[in-house]
Amino acid sequence: MGIHKVDVAKGIQWIEVPEAGLRILCGCPSDAVKHLIKRGLILKQEIKGVTCETGPNTILLSDLPVQNGEFANLAEFPVLQMLYLQGLILPGHPNNTGRKPLLIGSADQLESQMRYIYRGNYGLVSREEIMEAGISADQATEMMRLKLAFAFGRIKPTRDFLETRGVGEGSVEIAAGVHLRRVQPNVFEFTHGGETVIVDLNLKPGETYECPYPLGYRRFVQEYFSIIHSGDGDGWDVNRPAMSSIITYQGRIYLIDAGPQLSHIMAALGIGIEQIDGIFHTHGHDDHFAGLTVLMRAGRRINYYATPLVRTSVAKKLTALLGMEEERFADFFNICDLEMDTWADIEGLEVMPVFSPHPVETNLFVFRTLCGDGYRSYAHFADIVSMQVLEGMVTDQANLPGLDRRAFERIRSAYMVPADVKKIDIGGGLIHGAAEDFRHDATKRILLAHRASELTAVEKEIGSSAAFGTTDVLVAGLSEGLRRHAFSYLEAHLPGVPLHQLRMLVNHPVTEINPGAIILKEGEIPQDVLLLLSGRVERIRTRDDLFGHLPAGAMIGDQAILDQRPATHTYRASSFLRVMHLPASLYAEVVKRNKLLDHRRHASALSKFLDTTNLFGDGLPVAVLGRILDGASEQRFQAGEVIDDQHLQVLNIIRSGSIERAIGDRVLDILKARDVFGEEGAIFKVPCLFRLRAREETVVIQIPGKLIEDVPILRWKLLENQQQRSARMNHDEHPASRVVWNEAVSIHVARMDKHHMKLIEIANAVVENLPRDGNRKPLESLFDALVDYTKYHFDAEEKLMTSYGYPGFEDHHRKHLELLVEVTEYRDRIVSGEVPDQTSFQRFFEAWLIRHILEEDQKYGAFLNSMGVY
Repeated sequence: MGIHKVDVAKGIQWIEVPEAGLRILCGCPSDAVKHLIKRGLILKQEIKGVTCETGPNTILLSDLPVQNGEFANLAEFPVLQMLYLQGLILPGHPNNTGRKPLLIGSADQLESQMRYIYRGNYGLVSREEIMEAGISADQATEMMRLKLAFAFGRIKPTRDFLETRGVGEGSVEIAAGVHLRRVQPNVFEFTHGGETVIVDLNLKPGETYECPYPLGYRRFVQEYFSIIHSGDGDGWDVNRPAMSSIITYQGRIYLIDAGPQLSHIMAALGIGIEQIDGIFHTHGHDDHFAGLTVLMRAGRRINYYATPLVRTSVAKKLTALLGMEEERFADFFNICDLEMDTWADIEGLEVMPVFSPHPVETNLFVFRTLCGDGYRSYAHFADIVSMQVLEGMVTDQANLPGLDRRAFERIRSAYMVPADVKKIDIGGGLIHGAAEDFRHDATKRILLAHRASELTAVEKEIGSSAAFGTTDVLVAGLSEGLRRHAFSYLEAHLPGVPLHQLRMLVNHPVTEINPGAIILKEGEIPQDVLLLLSGRVERIRTRDDLFGHLPAGAMIGDQAILDQRPATHTYRASSFLRVMHLPASLYAEVVKRNKLLDHRRHASALSKFLDTTNLFGDGLPVAVLGRILDGASEQRFQAGEVIDDQHLQVLNIIRSGSIERAIGDRVLDILKARDVFGEEGAIFKVPCLFRLRAREETVVIQIPGKLIEDVPILRWKLLENQQQRSARMNHDEHPASRVVWNEAVSIHVARMDKHHMKLIEIANAVVENLPRDGNRKPLESLFDALVDYTKYHFDAEEKLMTSYGYPGFEDHHRKHLELLVEVTEYRDRIVSGEVPDQTSFQRFFEAWLIRHILEEDQKYGAFLNSMGVY
């Protein structure tokens, strides 16, 4: 029988071992299930009279949570397909043999996935968590009753229905006679019966995960107030994007939800990320959530509109998936909380969130604006529940899961609010809506969405459908937003230029360029300067493996014209574009008259270098890039020079030369031109655990952290670099003296496990610096970091205990005080000159922290787990 391998799509492969009954989905980015359906690896079948699906029973996770800016591990829908559509969890189903679906991967990714799936199933899991989101005690009790009704009376830990198998440094048996070994990060070897197969889950530079359905390209016109229909399918629909919409209002663009394939959807519509003003988020299921990374990679923090209830639920899921702390959510979005059932005015666009019953926290949205003699309105109802299902949950017994009659009537009334256009979820089943409930709705135009199949004849009598890219115009009137944006872009490019000269530049034609067209080739001399107003442009130089994108506001050909030289990249339209043509001679004259030539050349020279780096390759908003270019400086290190702490508080980008990165005497890697270092202190405000030394004369560009810490795409890429480096380090060979994190140390509370991992990481850096002679400063800095992080961790741990009323808090607090004294005294002995050997420090650390975790932290971990906190 052997091992069968199928290349499904980029980053997704299929392994089947029939003899062992093993069917493995290798890699699970968004829409992996749709790719399997397209390849015929998921099919309808009938077993003993029961209709169900075929599909995987095992998932191999990527070692990296993110690749090239996209989620690499989104197991929510593959797991749902296994449990429900294959029937592996359904009582009495012929496929329910008691064998649970299996997740395979590194320990950290397994933990992240288990917690992310848990949050995807339930959202907020306790009355206390709901109250922390600003809900009153009585309302929180009502919400938990309703949540438990969807959960059939009990919130279950993910381990109740999934098994996990960790892949460490050696080979692991995953089924009878089938072994798996990690060859290198994200490359795995399967063996069975003497046969071997290699699976590589790495994406190449510039590659992205594929969209499973064709979208084509659409022209969109920015009306005064309109709704662009960017999806009406669901998480299973292989032909359409999941339910979502895009609102245009007075020249601004807002998304409603961020589902899978968001970057492809925006490209198909000719919308660039920098054109997005905000997202209105309904809830955190993957078909409304998986595209958040696109928004997290913007050049500024995009406004995030939701109720605190939904925001908190989404943040817990997102940060579990990425292995971040919850407060980091605000590093990537500008939080704009909305109050449930209350109108908010967002620069003339009024919005009201409406509560909707669902397994996870959900708010619907109603939008309106004044026009003529009244309002024009749009209601976006994803996700809702059918009245039949909801009425089945009604009970007059307040101690049982469900809701009372008054709450039921309040929800039904909210669903029936009339609007000019209303898009509703009619996905059916236990957690989605039904078209029949809206048969007598007074709304003028009802759109039916959130389903994989075609509308039935009955449904066609009730509502319409909206094809991808079509628009409902609620208030007509073309916006002059493009020329207004052009003016602001030119102000940023040409500081100090008089208004009349800017107006002169803006008074030039705006044209449209078709997708796929080459705008300017490398080696050509441009005829005009092109100012990009909307759409997405690829910037390519294959001889140096350089791939990137330009944001709205970027200029193409400007420096080539000023320097009278050929273009250094090829520029290609990857969507419909709108560009303003600035005559070359006029643009050059304006620059010359305002004595900006040196400024433009300096900015261009530095920008040209930054464009070749992975960090800056996707472009930044003009104003943001301008601030960075003005604040950057150059620093030179001599061969053999150790980089001191002062230079590790700024971001360093190597322009020439090379830097050795080591822990103690162990060299981890060699950083070369275009690589970065110093992000720990400059951006993440954590100590650098490495020793960095120039191997030769090295020139770096230094950028103060304050200029880039609020730029989401830069923060995101630096985080991705850290995760990749961590994956490499975790799978490299390590000294025997290293303290190793393993499952036994986990207390199964996500945030605290991350803290413990960080303390172990600092301890391992101490261990590797102990044999060193001479400079004691790195060792002292590491002990300072250990003490400081211990204080931070103990404080966070105690706040968590008190918020849930942990009965052992007082005793635990006393032990924390004792531990803090011990580590502080140990640090003071190091500062005074004592240098322990590696073995004695390891014994101290294991007795000091590891024993505390195993004997004390496990107790409160079990207590919190019993309350549904993981």
